[in-house]
Amino acid sequence: MPMTIPARMRSGTALLSAVCAALVPALAAPAQACPLPLPYRMADTGGGGQLITARAPATDATTGSVTWWQRRNGRWREIGSAPARFGAGGLTEGSTRVQGTSTTPTGLYDLPYGFGNDPAPAGTAVPYRRVGPDSWWCEDNASASYNRWAEPLPRDCAATESERLADYPTQYGRALVIGFNYRRPVHGRGAGIFLHVNGKGATAGCVSVPAEAMARILSWVRPSEEPHIAIGTAYGPTAITRY
Repeated sequence: MPMTIPARMRSGTALLSAVCAALVPALAAPAQACPLPLPYRMADTGGGGQLITARAPATDATTGSVTWWQRRNGRWREIGSAPARFGAGGLTEGSTRVQGTSTTPTGLYDLPYGFGNDPAPAGTAVPYRRVGPDSWWCEDNASASYNRWAEPLPRDCAATESERLADYPTQYGRALVIGFNYRRPVHGRGAGIFLHVNGKGATAGCVSVPAEAMARILSWVRPSEEPHIAIGTAYGPTAITRY
């Protein structure tokens, strides 16, 4: 994957870092080998001013880290970081993911909106939907509402194939929808992939962080900054593809 390095950084030791970054896939270079902040090592960061990176040490890992970045005057700055959890089945390429595998899809995705059983934290600017007793996420492959918030549950969407959001007061205390398979859903690829609060262990395919970190992220995200999340591995061959 080609790397895009700002011209102002192509001199002296910065040149060595640029060369290192160009030789290693996005989200694949160890920090000690490529000291540049991670967004500079990515071919695509979504084009906006905010980026969340979710990294696991390998595709079979269920834990890693989430870091959020802000771009100002052409420079990326780390705003915060937190430990993260991934799917019980590890990570897999988003374009070929299969529903029901408990894998977290790698790739670069937008963040359509937030939601939660709890109120939005102070300062939240992203659209935020409160979960009610009849709020569902339809995951039934036979439904026209596949991979969509549904309230109430449509007749063609089986409850046994979907999630009643109020049934997860901890995990869905606060969350952001990850735009995986969202704009033009491919049935069978997967539904209900979110950035949400930690539960008891690995997720069913989502990315999760501690509650305090989730609140901070929601307060920080600004739709005007075109925020994205990039999910991948720290050292493996996984590259970031935009969907």
